[in-house]
Amino acid sequence: MVASRRAARDGATPPPGRLRAARPARALPTPAYALGVKAALTVLSLGLAAALGALAAGSVVMARRVVTPARRLPDTRILALDTAAQTITLSRTPDTELPGRYGLFTTGTSDYVKLGSVLSEDATSVKRKLLTHVGSDARLEPEAAFSGWYFDRPEQLHLPFTPELIGSTVGPCPAWLFPAGDGDTWVIQVHGRGTTRAECLRAVPVFHGLGITSLVVSYRNDGEAPRSRTGTYALGDTEWRDVDAAVGFARRRGARRILIMGWSMGGAIALQLSLNSAHGDAIAGLVLESPVVDWKVVLEFHARAERVPGAVSRFAIGALQSEWAAPLARTGGAIDLDRLDVVARAAELRHPMLILHSDDDGYVPSDASHDLVAARPDLVELQVFEVARHTKLWNYDQERWSDSIRAWLDRQGFSAG
Repeated sequence: MVASRRAARDGATPPPGRLRAARPARALPTPAYALGVKAALTVLSLGLAAALGALAAGSVVMARRVVTPARRLPDTRILALDTAAQTITLSRTPDTELPGRYGLFTTGTSDYVKLGSVLSEDATSVKRKLLTHVGSDARLEPEAAFSGWYFDRPEQLHLPFTPELIGSTVGPCPAWLFPAGDGDTWVIQVHGRGTTRAECLRAVPVFHGLGITSLVVSYRNDGEAPRSRTGTYALGDTEWRDVDAAVGFARRRGARRILIMGWSMGGAIALQLSLNSAHGDAIAGLVLESPVVDWKVVLEFHARAERVPGAVSRFAIGALQSEWAAPLARTGGAIDLDRLDVVARAAELRHPMLILHSDDDGYVPSDASHDLVAARPDLVELQVFEVARHTKLWNYDQERWSDSIRAWLDRQGFSAG
C-alpha cells in the first residue's frame, strides 16, 4: 500500500480500476485579459500608494503641529464694549462663561485686559465686568483670546523682583526672581506649551506669603528663551535641562530646598526633571497644575475631539517616536513617549507631589493624574476640581486652590519663614 501511494505520487500509472476521467485542458488567458488584469492591479497599487501617502502626509502634519510652538489664536469675539459701565460682552464658550477672574488678549488700543465676574448671559453671549479700565476712545478688534493668566506683567504683583538670566546649554534663559523669607526655600515655576512665564505669576503670592522665594523661568523655544536648532518642542524630553539649570542657579544663590511647580506641559517638564536631575537631592517636592502626565492620553484625546481618523492619529504618534519622520515633523529626533509616560514609570518617582486638576479640564484630560495617584498613593496627592477649565483653577476658585497648596506644604514641613 505504501509503495503504491509513493508510485502514484512519483507519476506511475494507477491501477485500472482507479483511473480517473481526464479533465479538459484549461484555456490560456488571452493577451487582452492579461493586460486588463495588469491594468487593474496597477490602478489598485496606485490607489493604495496614494492612500498610504495621504495617511503619511496627514500624520506628519499632525505630528508637526504637536511640536511646533503655536501663536495665540482667537477663541472668542468681542460683541460689545460699554466703556461707561466698564463691561464687555463676549461670544459664549465653555471658557468665557466660567465664574471667576480672567484675562483677555485683544488687538487695538489695548493688547490685554483683566476680566471680572459674569454679570449676565444668554445662549450666545456673556457680559463680564472689566477690571482693567478701558477709556471711551478705546478701539478693540472683535477677535480675542480668553486667558487664565490674569497677571501679564510681574509689576502687577506689587512684590520686589529682579530680572535674571539662567545659563543653559541653549543660551541664557530669562527669568524673574521674587525673593522671600531667608532664601533657604525656593519654588521654580515652569509654564506650559504655547505660553510664557507670565502664566505662572498667579502662584507667586501664595509662595511669597509662606516665605518661599519664586523663580519664574523660561525654556527653549518658548519665545523668550533661546531657540534650539530645530525650534520645536520635545514635549519635556529636552526642556527639563533648562529647568535643571535653574535648579543649579537656585542652589548657587543659597537655596537648600527647592520645589518645582509645573503648569500643563510644564508639569511634564517638572516630572522629567524629577526623574532625571542630578540635583534630585535638593528637590523637595512638586506642585503640578493641570499637568501632562502621559502625552499619548493627551494626543489621543485631541485626535478624537478634532475627529482625526484613528489610523492618522496612531501614525502621527508613531511618527513622533520615529527617526525617519524627524526631518518631516521637524522634531530633531525621535521623542520617546514611553519615557514621558510617568504613570508607567511611577515606581521611579522619588519626590512628593501635589496635583491640582479639573475633571472638566477640556484640554489635558485628568485621567493620567488619577492613574498616577492610584499608582503612587504614598507620594502623590490629587485635588480634583470640577467646572474649572485647563490651567484656570486659580481663576475659578482662588481660595480653594491657594488653601490646597498651603495645606500640602504644611504637611511636607514647609512653614512661613
